[in-house]
Amino acid sequence: MMRTRLVAALLAVVAAGCAGPTVRYPATHERDAVLIVIPAGETQIGDNAAPPDERPAFRYRAAAFLMDRTPVTVAQFRAFVEETGYVTDAERFGSAGVLDYAQGAWIAVPGADWRHPTGPDGPLSASSHPVTQVSWRDADIFCRAYGARLPTELEWERAARLGQTRDGHVFSVGDPPVDRAGHFAANVWQGLFPLLDTGEDGYRGTSSVGAFGAAPSGLTDMAGNVWEWTDSWYVPYSALSRLLSGGGERVRRGGSFLCDPTFCQGYRVTARGHSTPDTSLINVGFRCVADTDHLSPLAGRRAQVRT
Repeated sequence: MMRTRLVAALLAVVAAGCAGPTVRYPATHERDAVLIVIPAGETQIGDNAAPPDERPAFRYRAAAFLMDRTPVTVAQFRAFVEETGYVTDAERFGSAGVLDYAQGAWIAVPGADWRHPTGPDGPLSASSHPVTQVSWRDADIFCRAYGARLPTELEWERAARLGQTRDGHVFSVGDPPVDRAGHFAANVWQGLFPLLDTGEDGYRGTSSVGAFGAAPSGLTDMAGNVWEWTDSWYVPYSALSRLLSGGGERVRRGGSFLCDPTFCQGYRVTARGHSTPDTSLINVGFRCVADTDHLSPLAGRRAQVRT
């Protein structure tokens, strides 16, 4: 009866077309996460003033869905690994990508993985920070193990644009990553990229999820901190290419602590990153979504993890 009431309440919120309410997975579920209701609605995708791969802008009608309030944390991923024995791509390959500030280039560091993002001699990843050094494949398996999935990039942008104000952590071309009071609203790079990060926002790497507050939707970290994997293949925005079902790389959204306001501005709501599905990087994580018309997996036992 309690589960029935939970589902009914969720669907009522979605039908009302308002964002903001949150719900925890049922107590019988094995992942401790909070979901945000993203109501059905139409939104703009892309920006005609942005770089070429973010245009032309077009309209997209999204169905309602549920989205993790924060990126998946190190603590959540650790619990998953401890329960399943899952081995990530970076661990199998024996290395992962780290930005070498001195060279200004990405290098494959032996032994870098989700536990030690900078390598075996570096510090352990902090439990409250987003998990990084996870490939698209790792992220996809994690979400599906809990009856969820990765968002499409259009769903991701729909969610990111809710409450579209500067204080809502939605940034367009030319916007500085600060709120109206001049306080940093996202974890991004400050200083001379890539030689010096002054850490004026309080961080020189990832930050605890939610450290910069929540958008009006209730979502956190949709700008900066870590790029987030999506389920979408990277293709241009032309009408023809949107019909394609494949490609060589998966789209990442949201920008990271390595995004410089005068350089890539990856924290913009329309910015698109992309990597091959087996790539693991120090500034890329993910979050999961679930469909509102198929909530039963969220209340059931975790599916067997297949590697």
